[in-house]
Amino acid sequence: LDPGLTTYSRRVLHSTYDVTGLLAGGKNVVGVTLGNGWYNPLPMRMWNRLNLREYLTVGRPRFIAQLNIEYDDGSWQTVTTDESWRVSEGPIIRNNIFLGEIYDARKEKPGWNAAGYDDNSWANAVRTDKPEGVLQAQQQPPIRVTRVIKPVDITQPQKGVYIFDMGQNFAGGVRLHVNGPAGTKIKLRYGELLYPDGTLNVYTSVAGQIKKGNKNSENGPPNLAYQSDVYILKGDGDEVYVPQFTFHGFRYVEITGYLGTPSPETIEGLRLNADVENAGSFLCSNQLFNRIQNMVRWTFLSNLFSVQSDCPHRERFGYGGDIVPTCTAFMLNFDMSAFYPKVVQDFADAARPNGGLTETAPYVGIGDNGFGEGTGPIGWIIAHPHLMDNLYRYYGNERIIRQQYDVSKQSFKVIQSHAKNNIIDFGISDHESIDPKPTALTGTAFYYDYARLLSVLAKIIGRDDDLALYAQQAEEIRNAFITTFLKPGTGQFDTHTQACQAFALHYNLLPENEQKAAFDVLVSEILDKHQGHLSTGIFGTKFVLEELSNRGRADIAYDIVNDRTFPGWGYMLENGATTLWEHWAFSDNTYSHNHPMFGSVSEWFFTTLAGIRPHPDAVGFDKIIIKPQITGNLTWVECSYNSIRGNIISNWRKENDVVKLKVSIPFNTTARVFIPANDIDHITENGVPAQQNKDITFLKMQDGAAVFEIGSGTYEFAVRQEIHSTPMEYK
Repeated sequence: LDPGLTTYSRRVLHSTYDVTGLLAGGKNVVGVTLGNGWYNPLPMRMWNRLNLREYLTVGRPRFIAQLNIEYDDGSWQTVTTDESWRVSEGPIIRNNIFLGEIYDARKEKPGWNAAGYDDNSWANAVRTDKPEGVLQAQQQPPIRVTRVIKPVDITQPQKGVYIFDMGQNFAGGVRLHVNGPAGTKIKLRYGELLYPDGTLNVYTSVAGQIKKGNKNSENGPPNLAYQSDVYILKGDGDEVYVPQFTFHGFRYVEITGYLGTPSPETIEGLRLNADVENAGSFLCSNQLFNRIQNMVRWTFLSNLFSVQSDCPHRERFGYGGDIVPTCTAFMLNFDMSAFYPKVVQDFADAARPNGGLTETAPYVGIGDNGFGEGTGPIGWIIAHPHLMDNLYRYYGNERIIRQQYDVSKQSFKVIQSHAKNNIIDFGISDHESIDPKPTALTGTAFYYDYARLLSVLAKIIGRDDDLALYAQQAEEIRNAFITTFLKPGTGQFDTHTQACQAFALHYNLLPENEQKAAFDVLVSEILDKHQGHLSTGIFGTKFVLEELSNRGRADIAYDIVNDRTFPGWGYMLENGATTLWEHWAFSDNTYSHNHPMFGSVSEWFFTTLAGIRPHPDAVGFDKIIIKPQITGNLTWVECSYNSIRGNIISNWRKENDVVKLKVSIPFNTTARVFIPANDIDHITENGVPAQQNKDITFLKMQDGAAVFEIGSGTYEFAVRQEIHSTPMEYK
């Protein structure tokens, strides 16, 4: 799986390894095994129509390497790939990134990767053309085994068929331990679900919905594109097999062909993902919330394989629409500082001839409701400027903006050419919503935000003319949005669904005198029309939780997340989920059970319940907001975020009528801390009245809290108060 997936006609990545520790005394040898990877996909018709080979830069496996040797005397020697290298077929007789491997251990060549092996029967390597793209160093974290998982159950639903339940849906592979005569064929199949009779259900993880009954025009592609590996024994005692050139998304493993009765030691699960470092942790007194947070993290890691994918089995594509609502949650949980710049570059590399950006990066031929020539819908292509803004706020990455600003600018021109009176009336909208999708409203809201983001990015890099231009453009779109969608005097936007109201509120696309009415409509849609449930899709879900929490009704957001009935995260868990579903409703045939797009709830845990977020003017988290919401039946929260400046902590505990808040702020940063209180008279810091502490500055009372400015250090606030059972009035 190394190096990572890119648009190979634009960029080819190379990896660097320090191999000094692998040297042995005497002669040494370099041995390499090549697989098809992303570069040589089968001509499968995804969704019975899309042949990836027609859109990706593809070819047969090829290899380039340079071994740099520095001797003790300071001299150097370089060994490079050329025609003197020797080549042979190996025991992997088929490998496909989506479908799996077939490995015939009888074809192994013992000692081939050690010095002294007789390779006289091997052929010389053949020089080949390189892909068109520039060779660049790979900077995103490599894919590694990050956890070993033991099965929790083994069943035998049919004679000779064994099902291993790994207890957790995840992405990766297995380590198979087996013993038997040569030629014995062991088949492994993977799936997320079981049928009621205990047999394996592969249908939610079938590549590209290629299922029985689909008619493919090519010879060779499968009629049912399930994930499987085949291992053929060499008959040499205990044998161990680990697939090398594929990965799977699964909870259950079906084994057929096994001689005897397998044991729990027969299979180990190997979780694979880009080895991003852990950045954040969240725990609280609500065990359902902790389970949701755990479910989100497993889902996120399942979808980090050089691109942030939509699912680790069916598609594995880098959809921008999944990135926009979840990237903040990803960054609060994991260090994405090296991963996301690669994603931004992927979108630039995939840009279409007209300069428009694509729905997925790399481009795989998908362009639903886009702007022509294969461009993507507006809520998906906005991932490019949206990621740049976040990379600047979280990591201080200004370089990526300077490199990529003109790419985003050109894409905006394409969008602009399709706007009618500053309205974009097409797109995918609030994907997977329960209510009908307000396509024109969401398209125009994204259009506004794209212009706003360009003005923000222009300011950062000193493009003053563009700053004024895009700020004006954003205001014109805002006015058009209000004129087109607002019913004056009612606070209602368009069909006034939850998504309609949340989009208008989130982007502030409404007059000041309509703010309260618009928010009241949102609350009514939730409480009255939907009995306290969401009706939103991937964008609206994030916006609803944020707007409720930011406008004094975190109690409603809390109840939504805390609910165990349809639709919601608790409902998923109650129905056996261990990773997030693609669809609010349970599916046993179509929708993925390992999909990150509803993972924005994790952001809500960090930014609302713990209250950690960057200040709107932050550069690399140098300015911090700590604004915890004491809501619901929570009695404590423990949360930390390891920013590039250092570790930030926001822990609070409620004991009777006292709330204690422990805050840690790293060096060279400042923070504004919001202490839930009606006044400052009952607030102490480290046992001393807060007003008497010269290290903190009281600024104002705001949103039912006392606001203090603090510098680096650890602070322990306490406030004696009555915890309000009624929500704050919106102001």
